[in-house]
Amino acid sequence: MKLHNKIILGLVLGAAAGVTANRLAPGAPWLTWVNSNVANPVGQIFLRMLLMTVIPLVFASLTLGVAGLGDVRRIGQVGFKTVAYFLFSTALSATLGLVLVNLVRPGEGIDPSVQQQLMETYRGQAQGLQSNMQSGFGINTFVNIVPRNPVQAAANLDMLAIIFVSIMFGVALTLMPEGRAKPFIQLLEALGDIVIKIIDIAMKLAPFGVFGLIFFTTSRFGWELLRSLGLYVAVVVAGLLIHAIIVISLLVRTFGRLSPLVFWKKIRPSIVTAFSTSSSNATLPTNIAVAEQELKIPPKIAGFVLPIGSTMCMNGTSLYEGITVLFLAQVFGVHLSLGTQLVVVVLAVLTAVGAAGVPGGSLPLIMVVLATVGVPPEAIAVILGVDRILDMSRTTVNVCSDLSAVVYVARSEGGWDPQLASREAVPNPEPSAAA
Repeated sequence: MKLHNKIILGLVLGAAAGVTANRLAPGAPWLTWVNSNVANPVGQIFLRMLLMTVIPLVFASLTLGVAGLGDVRRIGQVGFKTVAYFLFSTALSATLGLVLVNLVRPGEGIDPSVQQQLMETYRGQAQGLQSNMQSGFGINTFVNIVPRNPVQAAANLDMLAIIFVSIMFGVALTLMPEGRAKPFIQLLEALGDIVIKIIDIAMKLAPFGVFGLIFFTTSRFGWELLRSLGLYVAVVVAGLLIHAIIVISLLVRTFGRLSPLVFWKKIRPSIVTAFSTSSSNATLPTNIAVAEQELKIPPKIAGFVLPIGSTMCMNGTSLYEGITVLFLAQVFGVHLSLGTQLVVVVLAVLTAVGAAGVPGGSLPLIMVVLATVGVPPEAIAVILGVDRILDMSRTTVNVCSDLSAVVYVARSEGGWDPQLASREAVPNPEPSAAA
């Protein structure tokens, strides 16, 4: 059985076992013990093995990608195309989310008793998130992209700062004599190879890790909270599906000249990994492998676009943030004018770009947007119970939009033919008897 099929099997079995356990023995001591000592630890080990490769992978692949582009002017050209595509697609998704939530208005029918129960259950978590909340957006947001200490930025998973440092190293390498730059480039290539080997080891644990992560979530929450907040969940999921199936497919066809059917077929491993880990950063190694091996994207383009995309291209997150802010405003009776809703779109795009590519990374930033438009930040507690499942869904859309971006940039740069992705790999012929 192929690895991605094993991962899917782990996902299905974990969800089924978790829901069954939640139905038959909700809150049972043995179930709590299994979650605390088996399911969650196994899932976290798998997730952390992937996450520990993110910083060296981003630094090596992005620096090599920039250095491989050669001319500094070309780096600027490719970078402009990449960021412009990210912002354009993210703005589309945020706007789609606001249109849907205004049409359906899911927050106006929620049971007040359910709201109170969720607030009491998750108030402590909401306060914890609020303590990490950013003070707001301004010129310092952009100043802080340039880190005082790159090592500290890496330790804090400050991905925008790491991306800046990597790009500057790559630019510097292009300005150095080839003989002086070559040893460091070889070191980065070796580092990249080491990281790939670590990822290969981690992926052998993937079916078990995915089982543990999904079992932990579904056995704790089951479907009760999903039913209580069903309409909200339906709006988010519908928006994500519409954006993925229609908008991303149109972008791939229009800007990448690639058949959407081929695109979706080739990126299945990334979809499964993103859905199971809820982390764009943890999916980055799979994304780079899929782009290079399945879509046949040149490594220097994949190595430049995808690390940036794992932090900046957050289509699913911006859609989710917009819907969540308006939903919570409806729940708490806060009227948001059209102008304020446009501010929500802008903030959803900006905060999505700055969200950490890890599970739950957007929650503190949603609290920033809530406070900005006059909704109590503690309102985030209402959706914490279902956030994990929605996190899995929006991360999947984020990852798909990353891959659509790399398709567009590769085609626009002229170093990639969309027909390459449509061709199936031809197995090596058996040696003949004469040979």
